[in-house]
Amino acid sequence: MTTKSRKKIYEGKAKILYEGPEPGTLVQYFKDDATAFNAQKKAVLDGKGVINNRISEFVMTKLNNIGVQNHFIKRLNLREQLIREVEIIPLEVVCRNVVAGSMAKRFGLPEGQQLPRSIIEFYYKNDALEDPMVTEEHVTAFNWANTQEIDEILAMTLRVNDFLSGMFAAVGITLVDFKIEYGRLFEGEFSRVILADEISPDSCRLWDAQTGDKLDKDRFRRDLGNVIESYAEVAKRLGIMGDMPKVIEGGITS
Repeated sequence: MTTKSRKKIYEGKAKILYEGPEPGTLVQYFKDDATAFNAQKKAVLDGKGVINNRISEFVMTKLNNIGVQNHFIKRLNLREQLIREVEIIPLEVVCRNVVAGSMAKRFGLPEGQQLPRSIIEFYYKNDALEDPMVTEEHVTAFNWANTQEIDEILAMTLRVNDFLSGMFAAVGITLVDFKIEYGRLFEGEFSRVILADEISPDSCRLWDAQTGDKLDKDRFRRDLGNVIESYAEVAKRLGIMGDMPKVIEGGITS
């Protein structure tokens, strides 16, 4: 069954979720759409969804292998992957290793300054409110997650950070920061928190360790150009470009 004949469950800025082939599963489709500044800036970047699908598959598989449970089951094709259906916790969890983006603006710090330790921030997932930053007090008071779930999220995020930092450092890339989401996987009456969404250059700040060149979505946000080439460079360094079609600006060719 193709996604065109499947029921659409949800459509976000960069992905579409369709009903899966069996209960408890969904098909996650990666779009080429690029958005920034709460969707005020938009474009279509041919091939972005293909690269993000492959990178996210690679990373989620690695994380599964070290015991960080997530929703990924398998990649289906160039743009789709089969995932477990979860109840998304309405938080964007941001882990920062280096000052960049909104942190630099909020605190008047120079972009690129190394943080004394990794900092984890919570943002309430709400486009209409522009995803405001929230505290653990807000999270528990408004029942978005309980204290045990917050503890699990913090521990998993630090583990993901440790793993990703080492993985990218090994290929000459600095993991500046990243955004991840979590969901509840229900097993009968009980649920456990697992990693969801995606991990890709759309959701990570990745800088070349030698030159400081940006290899992530900031190239789109800041009109730096060569967005697809930079995403492809990340995939190339991770050693996963070989089984993909050639991705070029303006289209995909085999």
